[in-house]
Amino acid sequence: MDYKQIFAIIIPIFVDSAFIVLMALMNTAMISSSGVAAVSAVSMVDSINMFIINLFIAVATGGTVIVAQYKGSGNQEMVTKAASQSISSVAIVSVLITALVLIFHESTLNMLFGNADADVLYNAKIFLIGSCISYPFIAIYQAVTGVLRGVAETKACLMLSLILNVSYFGLNILFIKVFDMGVVGLSISLVVARVLGMVVSIIYLLKYNQSLRFKIKETFRVHFSILKKIMFIGLPFAAEGMFFNGGKLLTQTYIVQLGTLATTVNAISNSLSMLFQIGGTALSVAIVTVVGQSIGRKNIADARKFIKSFLGLSTVFFVLVTGVILILFPLLVNMYAPPKEIVPDIFTLMLLIGIAQPFLWSLSFILPSALRAAGDSKFTSVASLLTMWLLRIILGYILGITLGFGLLGVWIAMVAEWGVRGFIFAWRFKGDKWYQHKLI
Repeated sequence: MDYKQIFAIIIPIFVDSAFIVLMALMNTAMISSSGVAAVSAVSMVDSINMFIINLFIAVATGGTVIVAQYKGSGNQEMVTKAASQSISSVAIVSVLITALVLIFHESTLNMLFGNADADVLYNAKIFLIGSCISYPFIAIYQAVTGVLRGVAETKACLMLSLILNVSYFGLNILFIKVFDMGVVGLSISLVVARVLGMVVSIIYLLKYNQSLRFKIKETFRVHFSILKKIMFIGLPFAAEGMFFNGGKLLTQTYIVQLGTLATTVNAISNSLSMLFQIGGTALSVAIVTVVGQSIGRKNIADARKFIKSFLGLSTVFFVLVTGVILILFPLLVNMYAPPKEIVPDIFTLMLLIGIAQPFLWSLSFILPSALRAAGDSKFTSVASLLTMWLLRIILGYILGITLGFGLLGVWIAMVAEWGVRGFIFAWRFKGDKWYQHKLI
């Protein structure tokens, strides 16, 4: 694999990531017109959504890795089987989780966010139900795009993402801005857009894709040997996602104690922070395909070379994007129409991560994606869980609540966690154990 092929993989993913982040930013800005209670409610439920959707992505990533390694080895028959098993396993997981969340949605909100204001909880309940209905559709969509990335069809992933996100954005304009339906409108838009995304992705696989040769009937056949390989990658990643995002949920619960304004600061800051991470996020997705195919060809030298190149390119992205965002900060923050008294707090958090991310984020997130693509899923998951709970959760509570630094203390703990995670993964990468797992 040469750099021309790699950039052909990266560029569509980068455009996709940028588009998704911009749409998320615009959608958050739109819902902010419904008041701080709506923003806080959406932020709270999105922390639950992130927890659950990352489970789907984890299993789908297992499929991406196995498909990429079989593609690298030249085994077309196993590429097809791995793709079908990945999609069917993600679909089953999503249906089970949807049923559980629908049954326990009210008790979940009360347990996590019982201290929130009544109007915030009311809006959160509406958005959680709407999000829950959409889970199977976004799960199957994620599974399809996952296997497409495994065979390096990132242009197709980009087109599918554009269809899903443009429809979501357009429906939000209709239901939130035109009909003034607030969180109800946001929920309707979410469900409709994800149904459309799933339908279009399946149609693409069946009628237009040639590299996977996907057939619906294959999803009803169980190949335990392939499922075992997918779950070898997917389950540790899913466990990591559960505890990682569970930790973020816990963080959200004590941010709620700081009041609705603090929750709003956190919501807007999280939305803006995604702009910083567009380049890094794209590279962390693309590196799974590149390293997976390199390992499938048993070319460790290529894998090492490309990982180092990705880390360097990510740092350049962060430096450039940070400079642009800090200059444009007044324009960006005004999109959310926040109360004037919280704008300095938002800027402080943006400055904190703007300084830290070029040095810490890539090692903390891109490198574990590369290690996972080589089959080193258990180590990356255990290391991520330990740093998450010891630093982001425990240290965040001590700094934010016990010592009274508030939201700034919580974000400082997050940055500290990036640093420790990055050091651990860099140490692992220097050795040779990360590529010695035999998946295919």
